[in-house]
Amino acid sequence: MLIGEVSRRSGVSVRMLHYYDRIGLLRPSGRIGSVYRRYEPEDLRRLFRVEALRSLGLSLEQVGRALDDPGFDAARMLSELIDRTVRRIAAERELLTRLREIESSGPHSWQEALSAVDLLSGLRSGRSGERQAAALRSGITAAAPDLLIGIYLSEPEEAVAGSLRWAIARAGEAAVPTLAAHLSDAVTAVRRRAVHALGEIDGPAAADALVGALADADPSTAGLAAILLVSRDIPSPGLPLPVICTPLVHLVVAGQSDVEAAEALGDLASHSARAAGRITRELVEQLAVADPAGRSRIVQALGEIPGEGATAVLLELAEDPDQEVSRVARYLSAGRLRGDLGGAPQGRR
Repeated sequence: MLIGEVSRRSGVSVRMLHYYDRIGLLRPSGRIGSVYRRYEPEDLRRLFRVEALRSLGLSLEQVGRALDDPGFDAARMLSELIDRTVRRIAAERELLTRLREIESSGPHSWQEALSAVDLLSGLRSGRSGERQAAALRSGITAAAPDLLIGIYLSEPEEAVAGSLRWAIARAGEAAVPTLAAHLSDAVTAVRRRAVHALGEIDGPAAADALVGALADADPSTAGLAAILLVSRDIPSPGLPLPVICTPLVHLVVAGQSDVEAAEALGDLASHSARAAGRITRELVEQLAVADPAGRSRIVQALGEIPGEGATAVLLELAEDPDQEVSRVARYLSAGRLRGDLGGAPQGRR
């Protein structure tokens, strides 16, 4: 078959077939002379597979890997596609709600409807630069937070998501109820995005929602909530120290945002000697079960904790059989001994 017949049978344009050939996704089995491509039945079958995979939302690169890479992880790809589809459906539901609100507001808000349509066109553009510009514009024009939140939670580009997060924060606590509702979402990435956005909103309602996120089943999401709470000088007096301390210790051990988590632990420990002692004990307990890299991170976190208790632990770890642990512990303990034994570590003065 020549390329024109393949195009008619498959519905794929000749131009797209040329592109598939150029990137190696679908090369014809042969040529007639030096000009005409000749496709065999097997080529047509591969083309149908390509189009079927594209219809599932795979990129051309992913399609090529799925067809040609023996090590392609189909289960993981399906899981990612399911998560992406769930987020898209949630965003579409948010959009439908907003459009119904515009519709019910009557002809007097036609200008608002036009503005919303313009904003939606930008936020749903296929180009990340246009989506980011629309997100920044929405923050200036104080667009409805519910609309922005739905799009933010499903936005694939982190830079664009950051602009949307800024726009949502400008709405203040009006955005908190919708974000808080997403803290119970089945998709971990959605919950983490909601926590991140709540962290940029001032006020007690956002803080209360972050406190609730400390109980998230995903340790990294709970840890992010803890970091954000400490950054705004919370917990409140009624929040038990372990509730906020434990997620931070987990981040240190796991190596996820461990520097920020260690700094947050240091801030917590500076509130009282009791807090410093509790955090020191929890870090020491993890030394017995952590892997070598995790133990090294724990030692560095101990360097952030003020007080004689943490200093004593560092002096003991200076003799640890693990050379990396002992090296870091010697460096940190020496710096503390040159200063005030019970004071803050050198890096926090």
